Amino acid sequence: MAYSDEMKIFAGTASSSLSERICAHLGTACGNAAVTHFEDGEIRVQFQENIRGKDVFLVNSTSPPVNDHLIELLILIDAARRASAARITAVLPYFGYARQDRKDRPRVPITAKLVSNLIVAAGADRVLTVDLHCDQIQGFFDIPVDHLSSEIAFTRHFRQLRPSEDLVVVSPDTGSVHRIRRFANRLEAPLAIVDKRRPKANVSEVMNLIGEVKDRHALIFDDLIDTGGTLVKAAEAIKARGAIDVTACATHAVFSGKAVDRIYNSVLEEVWVSDSIPLSEEAAACPKIKVLSIAPLIGEGIRRIHAEESLSILFE
Repeated sequence: MAYSDEMKIFAGTASSSLSERICAHLGTACGNAAVTHFEDGEIRVQFQENIRGKDVFLVNSTSPPVNDHLIELLILIDAARRASAARITAVLPYFGYARQDRKDRPRVPITAKLVSNLIVAAGADRVLTVDLHCDQIQGFFDIPVDHLSSEIAFTRHFRQLRPSEDLVVVSPDTGSVHRIRRFANRLEAPLAIVDKRRPKANVSEVMNLIGEVKDRHALIFDDLIDTGGTLVKAAEAIKARGAIDVTACATHAVFSGKAVDRIYNSVLEEVWVSDSIPLSEEAAACPKIKVLSIAPLIGEGIRRIHAEESLSILFE
């Protein structure tokens, strides 16, 4: 089905502020979709304007409360499909349930695949997301996936703050080395790696540090911060090896449990995160936590998808 030239962007409750920034970047207004609840807590959705034949973008992070925001996104997709939208793009600044992306123990699910199936079954025609926990999740979808990276925004930011000759980029674990090496290359900085072992979920123990951090400004880069335990222990190990200071940046500020307290009481100078997930009041009040908006990145991705233009320039 051919769609009209008109682009419609609608926000779920998890991404209302980010959607406004995206629309401001694109010079358009957010569409009007009413998201309410029945008395028993069921989510009710109704588009307040005609979207028949339109190119519709539904923006909603599946951030905490993950289940509510995921179901809301699925209902938005279903409503758009039944309202005869010509094309539906699910825009997930943060893709929840992504950490269970393989069967690494007996009798466990692969939730990343399950959620991918749900989004496709609901009626999405394509997905736009940012910094998946693992690149292979793109292959879980049977529809096109555009996978953007916030490292471009962070690269521009830190180029202005730190000279490359005094900087070292640190990977918080061995599994992230490929992504962080690319980030280090962009900043023209050397790479160090924190070698850790995780005895159980959300508990980590730093074992060793590979690379030289002494007399350098250390920058830890990761895709998300959950409880903050890994980040704080990595920062302690780096500082103990003689780093001048330790800063961190991560795309997704999940900040569950006592993460904000851990960051506040840590050796970290600053922690930069994107606005893929709205900060809680506690996180917003923490003087160490700073926000760098990825609205221009997502907005440009939306514009290029709508105009049928290449997105490869967003990775350069």
